[in-house]
Amino acid sequence: MEKAEYIWQNGEFVPWDEATVHVLSHGLHYGTGVFEGIRCYDGELGPAIFRHDEHLLRLADSARMYFLDLPYEQEELAEATRELIRRNGLRDCYIRPLAFRGYGEMGLYARNAPIEMMIAVWSWGAYLGEEGKRHGIRAKVSSWRRITSSSLIPHAKASGQYLNSILAKTETAQAGYEEAILLDERGFVCEGSGENIFVVSDGSVATPPQTASILDGITRKSVITILRDSGFEVAERDIARSELYGADEIFMCGTAAEVVPVREVDEHPISDPGPVTLLVQKRYEDAIYGRDPRYTAWLDPVGEPARSARPDTVES
Repeated sequence: MEKAEYIWQNGEFVPWDEATVHVLSHGLHYGTGVFEGIRCYDGELGPAIFRHDEHLLRLADSARMYFLDLPYEQEELAEATRELIRRNGLRDCYIRPLAFRGYGEMGLYARNAPIEMMIAVWSWGAYLGEEGKRHGIRAKVSSWRRITSSSLIPHAKASGQYLNSILAKTETAQAGYEEAILLDERGFVCEGSGENIFVVSDGSVATPPQTASILDGITRKSVITILRDSGFEVAERDIARSELYGADEIFMCGTAAEVVPVREVDEHPISDPGPVTLLVQKRYEDAIYGRDPRYTAWLDPVGEPARSARPDTVES
């Protein structure tokens, strides 16, 4: 990880190495936290955060689902993020807001443990690699099934839930693949360990529905809009595992990964990046860099980076 200069923590901008928490923080022991992954791109509008409001709204929704009362309003977090990017002198960066139960109470029911918040930004390239974005990745269907709504809340982006993704990612990485594909409890295709998935067959595009225990990805929503604006019908439906092997194209998408072709699943070759995947990649990049006026409303301009004198702590 490439260090930046400051992290925003509980209302203050603090030096990166001083952004610490107590070892008895509740979230560290029980995973009681929610987070987001967001990106800022240096495009036609200068540095701009992609779908900032939607990400912060999902953060608030995830917190509400897990009974975490956020101590800051959405616009306070948005301005703290913009200022953090400016203070760190960044133009392109990954953004990680996190809210979690802190130190003060232990045990499973700890409603009096304080809610702490932080936002970090740093330079981070494509999650699955630039080579993967250009030429596609190899994926394997994991033996681990995606968490179900009968036990947790798949729609929440909650810290502890990602142990499920870590198991799947570790299993497939150790088998020599770049990514995992998880099935839901019924055996239908769900998503990757950190991405949503799309399947193209005979000119039609399908993606798993909300009922397949997916995280309702913001990049997924963007891709669906781009596809429909480009004249494609997108079916949100159950996808059988066997459909992956006969697909014309498969691609994954997410904030960290962006849009990534899948060239192979379980040793079954799919294709080199196909025409639909390439179209989505190009139009998504046009959107995130502000080159397509249809999607400029998705961008939240940050303003030009300007480093300030470095104090020990600076209040927001």
